[in-house]
Amino acid sequence: QVQLVESGGGLVQVGGSLRLSCAASGSIFRYTMGWYRQAPEKERELVAVITSLGSTNYADSVKGRFTISRDNAKNTVYLQMNSLKPEDTTVYYCNARAVLASYWGQGTQVTVSA
Repeated sequence: QVQLVESGGGLVQVGGSLRLSCAASGSIFRYTMGWYRQAPEKERELVAVITSLGSTNYADSVKGRFTISRDNAKNTVYLQMNSLKPEDTTVYYCNARAVLASYWGQGTQVTVSA
């Protein structure tokens, strides 16, 4: 089992940047790692994923603004968020997914003020 701990959330002004980190309790090299977000009363949605081979995929709403990366040596995945918009405000969750397993972190709040 893998435990995930997100950090780096906070309050930022429109157009600003934040870097989220997700530290895993064990090796992540075989997992597809992802960032998701969920606004109140809405379904959790994919923000970005990165496979074990380094392939990435992004939600259309964040393409060109967010970058996902991973450091397997540090068991950590990152989400660099630039040009933040008010609609990016919500809780962001880290996910580690393999064929027979899926793990979630507790989430970190991102608030973008206009």
